[in-house]
Amino acid sequence: MTTEDVSLRFADLDVWETLDGLKALLEEQAAAVAAVGAAMEELAAAVEAAVVRLKRGGRLVYVGAGTSGRIGVQDGAELFPTFNWPLDQVVFAIAGGEGALLRAVENAEDSAGDGAARMAALSVGVDDVVIAIAVANNAGSQLLLASEHPILIETGEEPVAGSTRFKAGTAQKVVLNLFSTMVMVRLGKVYRGLMVHMRPTNAKLRRRAAQMVMSITGCSDDVAADAVAKAGADVMLAVLLARGLERGAAEALIARHDGNLRLALGELGAV
Repeated sequence: MTTEDVSLRFADLDVWETLDGLKALLEEQAAAVAAVGAAMEELAAAVEAAVVRLKRGGRLVYVGAGTSGRIGVQDGAELFPTFNWPLDQVVFAIAGGEGALLRAVENAEDSAGDGAARMAALSVGVDDVVIAIAVANNAGSQLLLASEHPILIETGEEPVAGSTRFKAGTAQKVVLNLFSTMVMVRLGKVYRGLMVHMRPTNAKLRRRAAQMVMSITGCSDDVAADAVAKAGADVMLAVLLARGLERGAAEALIARHDGNLRLALGELGAV
């Protein structure tokens, strides 16, 4: 496992000047991000396969231990506020339970029985998308061999041998960002680069919602703010109200196109 190897470059890291150490560490972070580029085709296939299942009502199931588990929880937890992804369609199976997110739990990741029990308790089915996040940064990993869509990111030796929170963790975070964002795009959660499914939960986000309505429709600030208020801060509904549709007709149009604003506006000839 190359992630466990000692990096000759960083053998004397502890005696370097601080600035030199930081510059070298930054270079390694950039290399970890660049390593993701080799897996684009595999990642695209995983996205397409996931979208098919999620459209049938499947869930995103994030599975991990330690650093990988924490990265997965961060990614999954952001899907509701950003894309209004249903809370009951994202679940987590973290070695050691939720407490392990803040403190390491001894031997938790070694318990195959606990892992199997958690998956059984979640009643994982054929339409669920199980994202197994672990140190799959070494060729020949058992996890990769068992995966339907293996994503290998070979990040090599860590600056601190075995500390996969650094390069491997960075690569995993990038992969999850790419995967979940593109899945949401393919599910119609994004229009013109805007998070039109966002659910505004504070003043800043309500202002952002109004700005999105203005950007999409070209209406005035007052019209946008009024539409957002009447739509209960539902951006897609507010867009259609700002275009002059009655609420019932707007809701029916959105439902007819499964929440895809581009398709809804296309029916109006207003893409």
